[in-house]
Amino acid sequence: MNWMSNVVPPKIRSFLKRETPENLWVKCPDSGELVYHKDLEANLFVVPNSGYHMRMPITARLESLYDDGKYQTVETPEVPVDPLKFRDVKRYTDRLKEYRTKTGEVDAIKITHGLIESNKVVVAIQNFEFMGGSLGMAAGEAVVKGIMTAIELNAPFIIFTASGGARMQEGMFSLMQMPRTTVAVQRLRAAKLPFIVVLTNPTTGGVTASYAMLGDIHIAEPGAVIGFAGARVIEQTIRERLPEGFQRAEYLKAHGMVDMVVPRQEMRSTLARLCALFMNNPRVA
Repeated sequence: MNWMSNVVPPKIRSFLKRETPENLWVKCPDSGELVYHKDLEANLFVVPNSGYHMRMPITARLESLYDDGKYQTVETPEVPVDPLKFRDVKRYTDRLKEYRTKTGEVDAIKITHGLIESNKVVVAIQNFEFMGGSLGMAAGEAVVKGIMTAIELNAPFIIFTASGGARMQEGMFSLMQMPRTTVAVQRLRAAKLPFIVVLTNPTTGGVTASYAMLGDIHIAEPGAVIGFAGARVIEQTIRERLPEGFQRAEYLKAHGMVDMVVPRQEMRSTLARLCALFMNNPRVA
């Protein structure tokens, strides 16, 4: 019991509760530090003292990347909604409706194009809030559409990955997106256009086993978990203790799987520099 429950009348208590948002303070998973949510947003969802990179909403990420926060959304092709008529505790169609309402997105990948420091780019972002960023037919079509748009615009293709793997509700149709996106990446290479992959936390499963590891350059955010199977599964399989930091961005960079580990505040300038270099564009001062 506290002074509010003991002294303050019920009507005033309810008023005070309504005026205080639940997400006013955010706790850092790494240090336990409490950060005011407005300060966290202003710092690109990076905890100021610990440097922990929290999951960033896709709209906020896009606005932080593009010049003046302006970009155009690319419409992606429609796909069969529920080819397997899948049902577990609820129907797959109902689950899709739930996540579409929750996120305001059609599926797990959003395609956009615009300018980053005057460099023309096509950017795809995988939304972990939409069924764990799982790779299904719609997501596969989005990646292919993004790559074809990059070829049409003669622009680099950048993808921010975040996924738990293939979408089980679509079975083999989901797994077929791995070779389909791989073929699309080969078409991008044939057009001599750069493919830049930004690995965010987490990037696992079939996404890691396909387009996430096919980039011309791989950038990771600090502390991101990147791998195929989970660490516990690997330990149980090989019956050995894994090294400290295994599957983290810094460990993978030290062992040659990732080219760069770039803090979020430096991501925009790093991508602009790489795009200018790959496309042989003089950088705007």
